[in-house]
Order: sequence, then structure tokens, then C-alpha cells
Amino acid sequence: ANVSVPIFLGKAVDALDNLSATSLILIIPVSLIAAYGIARFLHVGFGEIRDALFVKIGQNAIRRAALKVFNHLHSLSLKFHLNRQTGALSRIIDRGIGGIEFTLRFVTFNVFPTLLEIILVCIILINLFNWYYSFITFFIILFYVIFTFTVTEWRVKIRKKMNEADNIRGQKSIDSLLNFETVKYFNNEEYESLRYDQALETYEKFAVKSAISLTLLNAGQAIIISIGMIGMMVLAAYQIQDGTMSIGDFIIVNTYLIQLAIPLNFIGFVYWQIKQSLVDMENMFTLLKETTEVKDKPNAKDLNISNASISFQNVSFNYDQRRKIIKNISFEILPNQTVAIVGPTGAGKSTISKIFFRFYDPDTGAIFIDEQDISKVTQHSLRQQIAVVPQDTVLFNDTLYYNIAYGNPIAAEKEVFKVAKMAQLHNFIESLPDGYETIVGERGLKLSGGEKQRVAIARALLKKPKIFFFDEATSSLDTKTEKEIQNNLEELSKNITTIVIAHRLSTVVNSNMILVLNKGEIVERGNHKDLLEL
Repeated sequence: ANVSVPIFLGKAVDALDNLSATSLILIIPVSLIAAYGIARFLHVGFGEIRDALFVKIGQNAIRRAALKVFNHLHSLSLKFHLNRQTGALSRIIDRGIGGIEFTLRFVTFNVFPTLLEIILVCIILINLFNWYYSFITFFIILFYVIFTFTVTEWRVKIRKKMNEADNIRGQKSIDSLLNFETVKYFNNEEYESLRYDQALETYEKFAVKSAISLTLLNAGQAIIISIGMIGMMVLAAYQIQDGTMSIGDFIIVNTYLIQLAIPLNFIGFVYWQIKQSLVDMENMFTLLKETTEVKDKPNAKDLNISNASISFQNVSFNYDQRRKIIKNISFEILPNQTVAIVGPTGAGKSTISKIFFRFYDPDTGAIFIDEQDISKVTQHSLRQQIAVVPQDTVLFNDTLYYNIAYGNPIAAEKEVFKVAKMAQLHNFIESLPDGYETIVGERGLKLSGGEKQRVAIARALLKKPKIFFFDEATSSLDTKTEKEIQNNLEELSKNITTIVIAHRLSTVVNSNMILVLNKGEIVERGNHKDLLEL
């Protein structure tokens, strides 16, 4: 439809130029003008239909790729997430997803159609006029493309540096806002502003370079097209003087070159955008190359718990070869017992919970649940039957109800209320203006430390696990609330194997056995009374 437009326009001009007084003759130019209008409409109309049909394909591709990256990030080890930069990671994913749609759309619907249009125009010019019009058109386009690709390669290098600066800019802004209270505590608003401005300044420098390089690219493209147009128009003017071309033919040649200049100008932009999109996509798909340190074995089976006995056998672990964290520890927990692990800060208590939950695998030794090596069962089945109340509770920026129900999203409302009562949380929630619909804020910062811990206990209770793991779970609570929760948990834990981590012996009075951990080693074992005397 598009390549027929100049022909209809040129022939309509010739028909009008040869128009006589007879009214019937007017039908010919009117018909050609109508054909010209219809061809232009079809070119636009077919393009809109194409775009409408492609929407589902493009969006589906984006959805699948985004989901794949999202799932992969959740499959990565805790080590990756401790080292990640959330702001930069968010920018990488956003740009990568946008790059997928752009590449799919424009490679399919701009590059190939433009190449086809160039071939068709050259064929038409050879058939309608002298061969040198096609020759000039071909070399103008060739020179245009070489110039565009050369300059764009230079611009891509600038874009990579611009992306790096953008990642740093995003990271610094998000990191600063997430630590809003810390900034205020130390009156460091100006310091944060200076750091952010430095990141913005770096981004600005490369953004300016990128904009200037685009100006040079556009100017160069315009000069090349203009030179080609002048050459072809001068040639056509001489042939009109010789009588070998008509005014309509002059318009056809001119229109074809103008018409080709539009997609050519766009193809320069498209090439640049595709290169940019490939850079963005490369950054995103690099995330998929991140390997998962803790993997299920090929023949891993689901964990089947009947008694929930636990055995640590000569377990050692370290985050860094230069510093041992857990040193060859062994202990057993009988079914339905409560065992406390007590020790000073840095003794390795929280690390035990991480290797037990398989955030990490031990360097040596093995951990057994009901005589099943947890390294040989699926992580999903293991974690499904263990509820952990971590030392630092982080909540979703959603309602209190959502955060409690997260322990079992399909639980009935009455079950959510029940566990809230057991965690001494229900009365507090009911006293709030919005009750269970109260938004807790980013990471739960609207709540106090004790309130967040009670939410964590409630959602762990809702999971109804076979094994409980409490890591300093009541360290932020007052004594009265702590004892009330402990009484509720004592009743509940009669049929559940429980591990409690604590700094002080006074918080683990209901334990069947206490292990004293120091510098990654078990230095004492016994009951509360004997160890308290010791």
C-alpha cells in the first residue's frame, strides 16, 4: 500500500496537467486522487491492525520473562540477597522488561518491512525511470545505514555508562529513603543530599553526552538524505527539460525519497533503541546466570515428619574460610521437646537457624529430621513444616491482617484472630482506628519492635508447623507480655518440637534442655537450674 502512494500521486498530477475542458475527463484525476487517499489510509490502517494484533504477543512475552526473572531471584541463596542492591536491581528489571517489548516489536515490524520497502522502491524506479535513480537511491541508503550504525555503536558505549550511573542513582535514593529514620537520627539530610547529587551529576554527564551524540546523528542523517534528494531532483529537472520525464514523474521520484527518508530516519532510531534494549536485556538476563548455591538433589524426596526428632551430627559452617562460625557441633532433640540455644552475640546462634532452614548447606556434617538427611529432601517440603520467628522482623507494606495471614494465606478469618490472641496482639489491633486493616508501612516501620515481633509470632503460629524455631522472638517485648506469650506457646509446643535461641537463661525457663554456645562450639549442656547455678 505504501509504495503505491507516490505512483498514484504522480499520475494524478500528470492527469491534472493534461486536463481539458471536457468534464468527463475529470474522472481520471479524481479516481487517481481517490486511489492515492485510499492507499495512504490502508498504509496507516494496516499498521494499526498489526499493532492491535501484536499487543497480546508482546505483553505475553514480557509477562513470561518478568515471571522467570522474579522466580529465579526467589530461588537464589540468601547470600545473593544479602549482597544485592535493591534500587539497582529494580532498575535493571524495569529496563530489561521494556527492552523485550521494544526489540520484538521493532525488529519484526520496522527493520524487515523497511528493507522490503527499499527493495520494492529500487525495482519500481528501475522499471519506471532510468537505472541511475535506483543506483543513487541504493548508495544513499547504504551510506546512510553505515553512518547510522557507526555513530550508534559509539552511542551504545555512552549508554552503558549512563545505565551504570542510573543504577547507582536508583540505589542511593532507595537506600536513603529506606533508612529514613537513621538519616534523621544523625541529622545527615545534607550528607545524603550530597551523595545523591553526586550520583545525579554522574548520570547528568552521560545523559548530556548521549543527547549531544543524538543531535550529531540526526544532523548527519539529514545531510545525507538532503544530498541524495538534491542530486536526484537536479537529475530529474534535466530530464524534464529533455522531455523524458513529466512533472508527475518528478513528484514520484521526490516522494519516494522523502517516503524512504522517514523509515530510514526511524531505522536509525530503531537500531539505537535495539542496541540499547539489548544492553538492558543483557543486564536483566545476567541475573538468570546467577547460580543457586543451595539446590535440591536430582533424586530429592519430600520430607515426611512423624515424630519431629532433630539431630545435628558434627556440623561445621563458615561464611568465609578465614573465619569459622559453627565448629563441629552435635546434639539431639527428642520429639515434642523444647531446646534452647543460649550464648553471647556472635556465638553462631542465628547461623544455626539459617543452616537448619537450608538458607545455607553446612560445610561438613549433616542434619537429620526423623532420620532423614535434610540435604536430601526438597527445600519446599522442609520449609513447609518449619516455622521461623526471626530475630529481625520485616513486614510487607500492607495491612496487619495480610501480614498475619501470610503464614497461611488460605486460613479462615477466625484462625487469624485466634493466633493474634495467642500472640497478645488482638486487643492492640482492635484498639486501632482501622483495626486489622491498618497499614504497617515500609518494612513494618509504623509498628514498634515488640508489635512487629508479635505479628511474626502470630503468622508463624498460623503456619501450624511440625517444628518451631524462635530466634530471639521476644527480645523486644516487656516482661508481662513475654510471659503471657510463653505460657500460650508452652501449651501449644507440647505436640511440637521447638528450638529457642536466646541471649539470657531467664527467657528459656520452659526448655527441656539448654545448650550454651560460644564461638561456634557447644560449651555446656544441661537444664535451666543447673546452668543458672553454673
